[in-house]
Amino acid sequence: MAERTDIAIIGSGPAGMSAAITATARGRSIMLFGSTAVSEKLSKAHQINNYPGFYGKSGEEIAAAFNAHLGAMDISVTQGKVGSIYSMGDYFSMAVDSDVYEASTVILASGVSFGRPLPGEDEHLGRGVSYCATCDGMLYRGRKAAVLAYAPEEEREADFLASIGVKVDYIPVYKDEPVLQNEMNIICGAQPESIEGEGKVEKLVLKDGTELEEDVVFILRSSIAPDKIISGLELDGNHVKVDRGMRTNIPGFFAAGDITGTPYQYVKAAGEGNVAALSAVSYIDGLSRK
Repeated sequence: MAERTDIAIIGSGPAGMSAAITATARGRSIMLFGSTAVSEKLSKAHQINNYPGFYGKSGEEIAAAFNAHLGAMDISVTQGKVGSIYSMGDYFSMAVDSDVYEASTVILASGVSFGRPLPGEDEHLGRGVSYCATCDGMLYRGRKAAVLAYAPEEEREADFLASIGVKVDYIPVYKDEPVLQNEMNIICGAQPESIEGEGKVEKLVLKDGTELEEDVVFILRSSIAPDKIISGLELDGNHVKVDRGMRTNIPGFFAAGDITGTPYQYVKAAGEGNVAALSAVSYIDGLSRK
C-alpha cells in the first residue's frame, strides 16, 4: 500500500514552491512533483522587476534563490510526470510515471503549457490515447504505438516502450535532434493532424496526409490539460475555476498559479501557492476533527 502524504503539490514553479514552503512550515508532510530545474519559464527570463526583493535579477538568479530556500528547509523535488489523479473520497491516488502515490489533498500548480487537444484526442482518451507511456505501455507489448513528444525529455518514455517490445513510431514535435537508445521508427519534421478510429484508436493522421496505423497514441506534453488529469474538475475557459482560497469544485483539491488564470505573473503565482497551502492545511485539520 502506498504511503499517504498530507499534501501532494504538482508543479515546481513559483506557485508549487511557495505551497511547499508554507505547508512544510505548518508541519505537514508533502510531496513536490516537478523538475529539479524548477521552472523553465522562470529560468529563461532575462530580467524580473516586479518581484519584491529581487529587482533587476534574472530568472536564473531567482530560480537559484528559490532552490536554496527549498534546500534550507530540506524540501526535495520528486521528478516525474503526473499522468492522472483519482479522487478516492477522503484521499487522492496519483499515477506518476510507473508509480502510484496517495495524498489527503492535492495542489495543482502545473502552469499552462498544455496545448489544444488534437481532433479525436478527447474522444479516444482511455481508448487508445494516453498521456503516460510508463503507466500504460505494458498494455501494448507487441503492438504499434505512436509517440508524440513535445520535448526532448520525453525520449526516455519512447525508449521504455521500445525496450518492452512496443513497435514505436516516434514523432518529435520539437527542434532538437532526437537521441534515442532503442530501435524505433523516427519521423522528424512531421506534425500531427488528427487521431481517428471507430470506438478505439486505429490511426494517426499527419498534416502531410500520411496515415499511420496505430493501436495507441501517447501524447507526451510537458503538462496535461487540468480536466484530463482529474475527472469532474470545473474549468473557467482554459483555466481551473477556484475561489479566493484556491479551492476547486472537488473537495480537497486546490489549484494555484498560471493554471488559475491571468495575470501570468511570478508574484501572483507565489501568493496563490501560499493561499492554497493554507487552505489545504485547514482542510486536513477539518478531516482530523471529523
